[in-house]
Amino acid sequence: MNNRRWYDSNENTQRALDLLKDMDETRRYALSRDLTAVVKQIKELHEEDEEQDVSIGIDRVLGLYKISNSRRWYDKISILSYALKTMSTLPKEDFYNIMEGLTTTLSA
Repeated sequence: MNNRRWYDSNENTQRALDLLKDMDETRRYALSRDLTAVVKQIKELHEEDEEQDVSIGIDRVLGLYKISNSRRWYDKISILSYALKTMSTLPKEDFYNIMEGLTTTLSA
């Protein structure tokens, strides 16, 4: 596997994206909406922690910039693209935990 993006090295991320790709449109829409709500809650928790400065890093900033190219399959699905873009601004640990949870839930 060619690790071109910052999240490519995480197997749960790849598996979650594969599961999302195979999901029907109605379920994917509902899940994307729920993901966005969860991410917003996590961001609010981080905002309450005044001592924690969060930097998302240059790789993720570049990824957010490049998202306008819409080369990935999920970039063309606006609500899913928004959910993943919002999620990518979380600290890596939070992002990877969400992807692990998605993989576990969607694989069951």
